[in-house]
Amino acid sequence: MESYAYILDYLPNGRQTDRGFHREPLALAIGEDELKLFELEPRRGAKLVPGSRIPLVGIENVPPPIDHVRRRIGYDELTVAGRSELPPTLEKIVRANSPRFLRFFNESPAVSRRFHLLELLPGIGKKTMQQIVDERKRAPFTSFEDLEQRLHLKSPERLIVGRIEQELSGVDDKYRLFVAP
Repeated sequence: MESYAYILDYLPNGRQTDRGFHREPLALAIGEDELKLFELEPRRGAKLVPGSRIPLVGIENVPPPIDHVRRRIGYDELTVAGRSELPPTLEKIVRANSPRFLRFFNESPAVSRRFHLLELLPGIGKKTMQQIVDERKRAPFTSFEDLEQRLHLKSPERLIVGRIEQELSGVDDKYRLFVAP
């Protein structure tokens, strides 16, 4: 269950349908832990800003700005603004939870003799994958900066963000590395 979410888009007049607007405010968000996309109904008077992190459950007798989660949505149901806000929001999530995502670089196994999970990251080929495996045998990576310096990779966070976007958009792949099914 998600405790926190990041707002991707806020629609004060609701979604536009064939018959006009739905007229109930709603927010589109992504969960912090399981990276699920949600349609949220805000509490009356709540001001939600895209890119902000909000609690989905009450904290210390303070109610959350969200009345309830309306439903889980797919990537294709995001608005244009929601899709454009997704990459920077995912970068925030990856940086805020760097130990979780660094663990992938430090511990990801080979699937077969010819294929490694690291190769699922966009931009990682056999050569780079082998460099990562060799370098992590010497010492585990301690931060994204350490990973960048030791491998001369340009922003490894963006590699993870690219993979998360692929998983959210429904890429036909049997491996789910970061997004909950």
